[in-house]
Amino acid sequence: MSANLQNSRKKILYLALSSSLLFIIYISYFLNPISECFKLDGESNSLGLSFSYNLEMVQNFFTARSGSQLDCYIKFLTIWDVVFAMIYTLMYGSWIMYLFNNKKIYLTVPILGMVSDWSENYSEVLMLENYLNSGSISQTLVSIGSGINSFKWFMSSLTYLIILVGIVIAIMSFLRRSKAN
Repeated sequence: MSANLQNSRKKILYLALSSSLLFIIYISYFLNPISECFKLDGESNSLGLSFSYNLEMVQNFFTARSGSQLDCYIKFLTIWDVVFAMIYTLMYGSWIMYLFNNKKIYLTVPILGMVSDWSENYSEVLMLENYLNSGSISQTLVSIGSGINSFKWFMSSLTYLIILVGIVIAIMSFLRRSKAN
């Protein structure tokens, strides 16, 4: 392996490790504490954490919370969860780049996951604004949001699969090299 390629792989590894640390810090010190303002004990604390949702689930989620909790949820969706999606995409993307030696085509999966996460957040904000202004929720918006949510989780699962395959390939390569020596 050339010195340039080794240096490039080392930089990508440092980026993967740094972004993983940033991911942990962001969840621990920002995302979880900030989301406390809309959490309820024994309730689902984010529509985006379910694989899909229906009108009844959304209605229950909204009616269980006060106006200030829903305002906090909007802020969470428009600021903190947007940043979170960028951080996890950077983390997953850098690990994919490291494990697959800069094969950029695989980056489309976590990037599509991030864009679908943002799109889902936007649809939830529209649902919330509709609910806060009129007391009703559009079935069409719920269906769109739920479909985007399912796509997001599919992309997330595919991202994990790509990384898992990369890890298996790296382990098999390491074992072959060790056996050859």
